[in-house]
Amino acid sequence: MVGENFAGNIIVNLASLPDFLREPILKKRMVEFFSLPEPEKREIIDNALKAGPTIPFPSFSRLFRTWLKILAVLTEQQRGGLFSKYIIAVSQDPQKLVAFNLDGVLEIFLTLEEGERKILSNTVKRIINGLDENRKGMMMIVIPDNAKKHLGI
Repeated sequence: MVGENFAGNIIVNLASLPDFLREPILKKRMVEFFSLPEPEKREIIDNALKAGPTIPFPSFSRLFRTWLKILAVLTEQQRGGLFSKYIIAVSQDPQKLVAFNLDGVLEIFLTLEEGERKILSNTVKRIINGLDENRKGMMMIVIPDNAKKHLGI
């Protein structure tokens, strides 16, 4: 898969699907993710972080909201494993996060039900607090203050 952005292409295609198709396909792909070898997981995360900012925001918004809603119903272990991989990738290269419309991402998060927001923010907070000081510091620099407030970090 080296040299080709299969995950990115999948993300772009998923973003354009209607909700009733996007949710089951995305959930299936997310569950499949956990059975992949580590190098493939890292490649998918990297490709997703590259593809996200290239998707028109209305489509990205629908896709990201669906992704968050699915994450909220996964087990803590699955949710934590997936978030950890993204957080590690961003802490290694913060520009990957900076390329996103972070205010828009926060607005999407805030449209979730309170219980979903709490589940997700508890997981993110636990992961960030468990990072070594260098990675944690890097994350604290790139996460906007308003997002930190809503995440409780």
